[in-house]
Amino acid sequence: MLPPVLVRRLVLMPLVVVFAVVFIVLSPVLAVLALVCGLIALPRGGRMRSLRLTFFTLIGLSADLATLFALAGLWIASGFGRRLGTEAYQRRHYELMRWFLDTAYWGAGRAYGLHLEVEEPAPSGEGMISLLTRPVIVLSRHAGPGDSFMLIHQLLSVYSRSPRLVMKAALQLDPTVDLFGNRLPNVFIDKHETGENIFTRQIKQLAAGIGERGALVIFPEGGNWTPLRWRRGIRRLEDQGRPTLASRARHMPNLLPPRPGGALAAIEACPEADVIFVAHSGMETIITIGDVWSRFPIDQVIKARWWRVPHDQVPREAEHEDRVKWLYDWWQLIDAWITANRPEGAAEHEHPAHSGDQTTEPVKD
Repeated sequence: MLPPVLVRRLVLMPLVVVFAVVFIVLSPVLAVLALVCGLIALPRGGRMRSLRLTFFTLIGLSADLATLFALAGLWIASGFGRRLGTEAYQRRHYELMRWFLDTAYWGAGRAYGLHLEVEEPAPSGEGMISLLTRPVIVLSRHAGPGDSFMLIHQLLSVYSRSPRLVMKAALQLDPTVDLFGNRLPNVFIDKHETGENIFTRQIKQLAAGIGERGALVIFPEGGNWTPLRWRRGIRRLEDQGRPTLASRARHMPNLLPPRPGGALAAIEACPEADVIFVAHSGMETIITIGDVWSRFPIDQVIKARWWRVPHDQVPREAEHEDRVKWLYDWWQLIDAWITANRPEGAAEHEHPAHSGDQTTEPVKD
């Protein structure tokens, strides 16, 4: 259950600020300890993970702290929140978000040697005009916060888009996400409180106002891949009397079966929007803080593939079942791309029907 707004603002936010300040003050000592641990582990093949994590956390918390104070300043300057919804203050929030994500991306590059490569067709002619002036609906694989942040960073910093997001309500436990998410046009999904139809209506409203430089980002899977969620998704389709879709989902071992409601509602609500499908591979195992330490890739290129479907090629007038099949066709293409572009040495999802208990090798510092 998500805490009320006052609790998040008056309790969670001060706690984050205090933690960030304490970490920054103690960072020289923590860096020395991390360096010693890393040097001890070097003969055993260690890669200085403790020192890398300390540096990355320092950059992240410093950016987070600066962003929270800047958000507070914007609230005061806007007349204590009265003008936050105006175009000028919306633009300032997007500029601040771009700075925050640029800093985090830079920190990941410096600490872990990460680099994002996006493969996409080079636009020309009408395609270039569309790229610059047409709203887009982005349907992306859901693979953890790292990939999601890199996607938003790409939209903001490379394509100069103003993203609108459909995301889980629990993300509001992060004060920075909470403030950005509720000051800018977004939809938070909390299925414990309301029905799915309500969220569909909210997504339609969000899509209808995208604008020519906007981008609506939806993750149709609704969550990160796990064997249990994968099996549940297939079972849900079978219980709904959709054996063909269940069979198709069973042959997509990297992805959860997409929930078409929100995606198709957005496409219907904004007929002038192009649709972009996004696949990425390399950070799907980074979910928890522990994963950042033990699994964060080092000196690795994170690959992504973007496919752009022009608005006049999106089957908006087709029957609902045909549109669902169209979405599944794209999802199968994304699944095949992930299989072909998994980073060398990365563990592939073992098919749940044949998987047993798995063990992992201890991670060296």
